[in-house]
Amino acid sequence: MTRWTVHGTRRIYESEWMSVDLDDVEVPGGDRFEHHVLRLPYPSTAVVVVDDERVLLMWRHRFATDAWGWEIPAGRLEEGESAETAAIRETEEETGYKVDVEPLVSIHPMNGISSHTTHVFVGGNPEKTGEHDPAEAAKVEWVPLRDVPALIRKGLVPCGTTLAVLTTYLTLKA
Repeated sequence: MTRWTVHGTRRIYESEWMSVDLDDVEVPGGDRFEHHVLRLPYPSTAVVVVDDERVLLMWRHRFATDAWGWEIPAGRLEEGESAETAAIRETEEETGYKVDVEPLVSIHPMNGISSHTTHVFVGGNPEKTGEHDPAEAAKVEWVPLRDVPALIRKGLVPCGTTLAVLTTYLTLKA
């Protein structure tokens, strides 16, 4: 097995949230060219919160795609924060539920152009501690797990991370 060779990196843009680089790469036995890479300074977490046969979902609008859809709680780790702590914090901030978490899987949601990692957890023992953040979601609902495939087929789960996490959870649960 052969790997791409990275000959160098040139930073194009940088902020506290991300950087965009042009990497000088060479494919095995092939061409050498510049490839855009999105780098995020911190990994993120995502939590599929389940209670009995229901999953906690947030209905929200994403301005970048101008699309509404169901999503699971997710967000980035703060400096020095563990993935588990971030998962619990993000879930409570976004949904108003405090949960226990256990690891499910780690994914690279855009591995063709980004080095970003998302650590995915299953959240259990939900305890209502407050209201959801209206800046994060128009509404938060408990949705029967049996309804998730139909939501996906109808295009109501447009978020790639949410789609990957829900289908992974349903697959591994079976």
